Amino acid sequence: MTDLATAPLIDLAARALGHAQSYRDAVAKACRELVAQSAGQGEDGDAQQRALHGYAWVASYVEALTQLLDWARRLQTRGQLSALALDYVAIGFAEYLQQLRGGLPMSQSETVRPLDFGIPMSAMGMLHGDEVERLIALGNAPGRRAAVVGEASVGRWPDPLLDHDGIEAFRVQVRRFSDDKIAPFANDWHRADILIPDSVVSQMAELGVFGLTIPEAYGGSDLGKLAMAVVSEELSRGYIGTGSLGTRAEIAGELINTGGTAAQKERYLPSLADGSILPTAVFTEPGSGSDLASLATRAVRDGEVFRVTGAKTWITHAVRSDLMTLLVRTELDVPGARGISLLLADKPRGVEGNPFPAAGMSGSEIPVLGYRGMKEYELAFDGFTVPASSLLGGAPGQGFRQLMATFESARIQTAARATGVAQNALELGLAYALTRKQFGRPIIEFPRVRDKLAMMAVETLIARQLTYFAARRKDTGKRCDVEAGMAKLVAARVAWANADSALQVHGGNGYALEYPVSRLLCDARILNIFEGAGEIQAHVIARGLL
Repeated sequence: MTDLATAPLIDLAARALGHAQSYRDAVAKACRELVAQSAGQGEDGDAQQRALHGYAWVASYVEALTQLLDWARRLQTRGQLSALALDYVAIGFAEYLQQLRGGLPMSQSETVRPLDFGIPMSAMGMLHGDEVERLIALGNAPGRRAAVVGEASVGRWPDPLLDHDGIEAFRVQVRRFSDDKIAPFANDWHRADILIPDSVVSQMAELGVFGLTIPEAYGGSDLGKLAMAVVSEELSRGYIGTGSLGTRAEIAGELINTGGTAAQKERYLPSLADGSILPTAVFTEPGSGSDLASLATRAVRDGEVFRVTGAKTWITHAVRSDLMTLLVRTELDVPGARGISLLLADKPRGVEGNPFPAAGMSGSEIPVLGYRGMKEYELAFDGFTVPASSLLGGAPGQGFRQLMATFESARIQTAARATGVAQNALELGLAYALTRKQFGRPIIEFPRVRDKLAMMAVETLIARQLTYFAARRKDTGKRCDVEAGMAKLVAARVAWANADSALQVHGGNGYALEYPVSRLLCDARILNIFEGAGEIQAHVIARGLL
């Protein structure tokens, strides 16, 4: 729909972004004042949790618009700013600006508004000026949404601008693999509730998926976090389970590469890179959840071994894994995080009828709605032994610090998986709308179906650019805990919204197990919970910014 005579739309978006940034700053100021008032009244920091978390969402939306505009400007610099790209920018800005000023959904039942920060509507001129109103009017034009869906219907999507030929080539290779070897079978794996087949795992290893971020000296390709995000997205577009499995080695590899001894790096990194060792993260406990510093699983030194006693839960891929990165309390007289260590605990793979053959270790499966391809377990340790040489880094009491150093990567991973799920939902909804006929015509011709698909496409692009931004920061060595948190917060919401909208497009058929979109709804729901629930994520963002 867009004509390039509206190329000044980019300049208009830049000015509107300035108004949104002013609003964000006003919210930050208001939150500081609210926290100070609470402190003066003797209340703890959680008294203003709603406002603080609302600020995190506001800041995340403004960063999302910043990255959307940056993407468009990079296209403009290359002379590739198409009508389609301008439509994405206009729709994205219009929708997010309206939510910022009228009500931003933190969840289905929680909407944050300017009045929640003590900012009266009379002081909201920053989001009601002529430039913002013009941009909203441009973005809300029905023809733009129709144009976005029309282009998607014939396979034309905006260029994500990776700016890296090697990663782009790898993306194409992984997408082909996902289309051929994963997507056609994912629903069968889900419905049968089985592990992703070993043959698929072997092919992923041959592709080099497990060695993406491991240094070349240890057999990896050392392509960095952007490559990891791209590959995780493409695998998750086929099935979230393969996306998560594909990056299992990435976190274990980062832990060992950044915190391990020379001998530990030599022992584990090459085998993680080639997929001959599959790791699992054993962190969470039944009583602590996200409060890892309060964990109670003990590892007591006994000569040349540690004896581990305690319980863990929500342990993904525990049966088929060969290596546990096991978070334990080794310094029993040191409270909190300072007494925690990480052990590199080898274990035998489980077999049919004997899932946990290691002495001193047992487990049981946790049945789940979705995210089934690796399975979830509760584990119990009763005198399970680990060599003392397996203490990560060789020094006790470093485990919490070592783990926190990987959380940025873990959240970028989750954002990438969410983007892949969002893209899958968009494609399923689009394909169904093109073929399903009602009242004598394809349902894609009905405006509300078309509008759903258009917003799904635009928000998927926004989630992608926000995720890539966080990954690029990580690759340049910059701290990105806030940026990674924003990417995860927004992308997880987009994945859930897209899955829900795609199911709605399917109507009653979407509720049938035989249609993959029903699985997608189950898979998408976990993304706002693991690697830091949305509430925890918002708290981390607000704390990091304020």
